[in-house]
Amino acid sequence: MVKSFWFFLLLVPFFSFSQFSFEHSIYFETDAFFIEKTEETRLYKFIESLPGEDLIKIEISGFCDDVGAENYNLVLSQNRALAIKDVFSSASFFPNKIVSVDGKGEVLLNIYPSENPEIVRALNRRVDVVVSYAEKQVVEEEENEKASTIVLKNVHFITGYSYLTRGSKETLNTLVETLKKETFYFIIQGHVCCTEGDLDAIDKKTKERNLSVARAKYVYDYFLDRGIDKNRMSFEGLAHRFPLGGSYDKDRRVEIVVSSTQ
Repeated sequence: MVKSFWFFLLLVPFFSFSQFSFEHSIYFETDAFFIEKTEETRLYKFIESLPGEDLIKIEISGFCDDVGAENYNLVLSQNRALAIKDVFSSASFFPNKIVSVDGKGEVLLNIYPSENPEIVRALNRRVDVVVSYAEKQVVEEEENEKASTIVLKNVHFITGYSYLTRGSKETLNTLVETLKKETFYFIIQGHVCCTEGDLDAIDKKTKERNLSVARAKYVYDYFLDRGIDKNRMSFEGLAHRFPLGGSYDKDRRVEIVVSSTQ
């Protein structure tokens, strides 16, 4: 049944998505909407990595943690979103394509699982940017049975964490249902961007330099919790040894490598 699995994975982008997007999150200090230098640099690098062709829209959404009054947080989240809009304008990156600049207010603590609520609050003090493009109709080799590695398209992680970006879980849920119909064994490989080769990135949650491992384990645990046999899969981190090039989002990824069809 391996052939049908490859066929499914290669067709997902064409039948499930009419567009693709790049996502980026900018983080803020408590009660602030001023962009710190590090975050500003990261944002400019993200903008520089974006292609200019086939751009459909740019969406900017601001968020706050759950500390403070609800109305205050709503205004603060809006100001954060506006600050990011100003960066896109100053960079002259298609400001006319910005279709929304919304303050979403506070995010509750239960969004991300963690024993430390301050980590969750730090994640919630952010602005999410989604830059969407028209899907290019590129013909791929749909029945290439020799292929053994699949990049999980539309499965991306928040910068510095092993938490998935919004929309990524939907892709994983679809993949889980397909994996349940298959019997092959596979390795889940985690990757990171922006480091040198074998040097792994730091997981901001644990402060350990094993982010690629943490991302692979996140997907492993996700599959395990949804009924995939643990004996069929393993996981490993490969740091930044195999960059794809282009947007940094492409390197914050997980791949599946089939190890055995028996």
